[in-house]
Amino acid sequence: MSIAPPSEAQPASCQVRHRRRSAGLGLAVCLAALALAGCQSRGGPGDITGSIGRSQPAAPRTLADWQAERDSWGRRYEANQKDRNAAFYYARALRATDQHAQALAVLQSAVLIHQDDRELLGAYGRSLADNGRLREADDVLSRAHSPERPDWRILSAQGTVADQLGEHDRAQQLYQAALKLVPDEPTVMSNLGLSLALSRHLPEAERVLREAAAAPGADVRVRQNLVLVLGLQGRFGEAESVARQDQSPAEAAATIAYLKRSVTQRNSWDLLKGKDKAKGEQGARPPLAQDAGSAAGRGRS
Repeated sequence: MSIAPPSEAQPASCQVRHRRRSAGLGLAVCLAALALAGCQSRGGPGDITGSIGRSQPAAPRTLADWQAERDSWGRRYEANQKDRNAAFYYARALRATDQHAQALAVLQSAVLIHQDDRELLGAYGRSLADNGRLREADDVLSRAHSPERPDWRILSAQGTVADQLGEHDRAQQLYQAALKLVPDEPTVMSNLGLSLALSRHLPEAERVLREAAAAPGADVRVRQNLVLVLGLQGRFGEAESVARQDQSPAEAAATIAYLKRSVTQRNSWDLLKGKDKAKGEQGARPPLAQDAGSAAGRGRS
């Protein structure tokens, strides 16, 4: 789909889960509403759009940091619910701590008060997507920037929503438009690669994801997405080599064993779309990307 640097669009709650869980299933990057709005993005810097020139506080990185940020901005918001920054950053922290309904309520009120604030509107659109209101999110995000002043993060967020709606061709056009503004941005390339995978264009998806993984600023999420696409093609040895870049040999082996079972025993396309909810298995859903724009996104993004 989350951005101090844009490649860090992922919300802290996802980041914490990524960091070498005991089960070693690094494939389980979280999703936004569906496959592609992945951890592009909730609550993270991805909500800080490039078209708005206001200075921004540094985005927190750990779950504890996000909780502290939530509490701090929450107090300020409760003292004055018309405070634009309080609403924006409180909602961002709520999204990062998976309190999506509360974040949506805060942003819904804020956009009524600050009707010309496109940054708030973008955050509101992403929050609508978090809450499964995809058509509304699509409409709101389309109004969060303009053809004269396009915002690549919003374009990427629109792409993740389009992918969640099953409109993969449109999503890919949006990612390509974003890449014209920020060539080689890994979060957008990662989302494009996964969108191509959802369209069953696996060789092309692999090519794009390899380019994304080689781009400056690429992080673990991009490589996890490459692992997934290699696994969907049955190339488990290559997938394990990529997984070992971020995991111990034992963890990488556990990740690939899970992926191999999923690909051979279940519908691979359900795996890609995050429909596998098998009980007792961590990482039942694949990575889907960062909403570079979403965030607070990635996750894309």
